[in-house]
Amino acid sequence: MKFRIGPLASDIFIAVYALGSLYLRFKFESQTSVSPLNSIVMGLCFVVIIWALIKLKVLNPNWFGLFNSNKSRL
Repeated sequence: MKFRIGPLASDIFIAVYALGSLYLRFKFESQTSVSPLNSIVMGLCFVVIIWALIKLKVLNPNWFGLFNSNKSRL
């Protein structure tokens, strides 16, 4: 049995994770002298973690309904 998180919980987790990782990056980078390349690598690592969780189907984002193509448009 795989561990799966529902769509709404996944959306909330991803939003909190993104805001938290940005806060940690800005706080860490302001306290130390970090080169731009190190900053990019750190950000890429944060993104790869979320990407891996989505590919493993642990997270099932609905993207807050932004890309819902089933609804008819006026």
